[in-house]
Amino acid sequence: MAWMCSGKTNDELVDNLVKARIISSSQVISAMRAVDRAHFSRQYPYEDSPQGIGYGATISAPHMHGYALEGLVQYLKPGMRALDVGSGSGYLTACMAAMVGDNGLVVGIEHIPELADQSLVDLRAHYPEWVDGKRIEIVTGDGRKGYGDKAPYDCIHVGAAAPSKPTELLAQLKSPGRMFVPVGTNNQYIVVYDKDSNGNVTEERVMGVRYVPLTDAAMQFMG
Repeated sequence: MAWMCSGKTNDELVDNLVKARIISSSQVISAMRAVDRAHFSRQYPYEDSPQGIGYGATISAPHMHGYALEGLVQYLKPGMRALDVGSGSGYLTACMAAMVGDNGLVVGIEHIPELADQSLVDLRAHYPEWVDGKRIEIVTGDGRKGYGDKAPYDCIHVGAAAPSKPTELLAQLKSPGRMFVPVGTNNQYIVVYDKDSNGNVTEERVMGVRYVPLTDAAMQFMG
């Protein structure tokens, strides 16, 4: 089961995610091996559970990151462009960057300036070529509104629960494109939104989840 994927090392964690059939594509496995969670999570980085990173934020459990990357794998091919909303520690942003390659771009948007700054410090420390080569861009802002300067995106990942269909973000999605986002308040589900080549949007509930709400900084600090 997903909560049994913890390991003593990053490689063991990834091996366990493979054994649990949470991740299977070579691109995702390679990315999660290339990006060590310990570079972004100061405590229990290889535990398959959310961990606090300060400022009322968490880094999601590894199995949820695995599900997200697998769900978006066809939209994280080399040269593609992605948006990571609520990028927090920067871990998943880095995994996505590993997949899109030198000619791709991943924008991480985070509304807590201190988290955005720390994620950039960690990215520069361990993956400087991705930052210097403009494969990764970290910005501070309200992720609920997306980041129009680099839109449209082949895919969008949202790391907190939107209360309803995130229409502003869908407007920044390419045709075709895909969004992976938790939606709901009391009852939350991962919803995958697909936009076809004509701009038509369909949605599919994938699984029930429990995420922190997609909100503003003041509400996040209040818990």
